[in-house]
Amino acid sequence: MFKVYCLIGIALFLIGCAAGFNPSLGIPDIDNNVAGFWMGLWHGIIIPITWIVSLFTDNVSIYEAHNSGGWYDLGFILGLGTSVRSGSKAM
Repeated sequence: MFKVYCLIGIALFLIGCAAGFNPSLGIPDIDNNVAGFWMGLWHGIIIPITWIVSLFTDNVSIYEAHNSGGWYDLGFILGLGTSVRSGSKAM
């Protein structure tokens, strides 16, 4: 019975981590901009600095909600990989 409860708990945890719908997808921000591939790449590269700043302020986030979807995500992941990879070479 304990295994069943553990499996249910793990399943609920994984369901809770699933990505949801982004209501701002494709909708321009205040400046009438939608972040695309290049902005996603830049956001991925500067994520170590942005993450630290986001801990201390409410108006900075590490991910742009007003984005173009898959292209922004691809740029973000590539930039994140670049950022993580360059940090690991320093060690």
